[in-house]
Amino acid sequence: MTDIAALAATLDDAAVRSAAIAQLSTDHPALGVADAYRIARAAIDRRIARGERIVGMKMGFTSRAKMAQMGVDDLIWGWLTDAMMLADGGDAPATRFIHPRIEPELAVRLKAPLVGQVTALEAWAAVEAVAPALEIIDSRYRDFRFSLADVVADNASSSAFVVGGWQRPDLDVANLGMVMSIDGAPVQFGSSAAILGHPQRSLVAAARLAGEAGFALEAGWTVLLGSATPAEAIRAGSRVRLETQGMATVDIALGGAAA
Repeated sequence: MTDIAALAATLDDAAVRSAAIAQLSTDHPALGVADAYRIARAAIDRRIARGERIVGMKMGFTSRAKMAQMGVDDLIWGWLTDAMMLADGGDAPATRFIHPRIEPELAVRLKAPLVGQVTALEAWAAVEAVAPALEIIDSRYRDFRFSLADVVADNASSSAFVVGGWQRPDLDVANLGMVMSIDGAPVQFGSSAAILGHPQRSLVAAARLAGEAGFALEAGWTVLLGSATPAEAIRAGSRVRLETQGMATVDIALGGAAA
């Protein structure tokens, strides 16, 4: 029997200490995805007990190529808490991370609850605003290597995020050009169309996955819809900037000191 609480404590402690650990599947080769989501929630509950609160959900594997690479046919997801939110134009302490990577994304803020099987029109009707975003992913596992169950248990590698200026949801987000730069040099070029072919599909999937997990996306929550390009490794002292067609820029620096 999988000891959910013990494995959650192991991952939570690794995150608190910013110390890499062995993949859970090394000692638990039979670990399944269902138990992995229970571990992720138990780890989040430990953080809630310390005063954090859930503010949203992040989507992962929104690239068909990434799904094929991992041998899966569905997305994964993780929780977002207020302690993961960074200020646009601000600094994130490098000591908070183990081996951080960053991805350009789109985010939505909900004005109404959303759950279960919905159409794209129904999903977008629940959106209050849309914005460019950057997500810092940071696997708690050594060498950033993991199985599907490992990454699910690790809250889909989610670590921190920053959201740019919110805009009206009637902006056409189907195919927005996106350029991510590090220290002024462009490193990734992409389009919002890379997010499942259309970002709205990711929100539809988020509602479905939330329903399957027994909760609803709540009004006021932020949903990160997925990355438009591969992630880039970042180091202390770097500043990352995302330019998205028709939107304001968003940027974050990785500082060298603790908060």
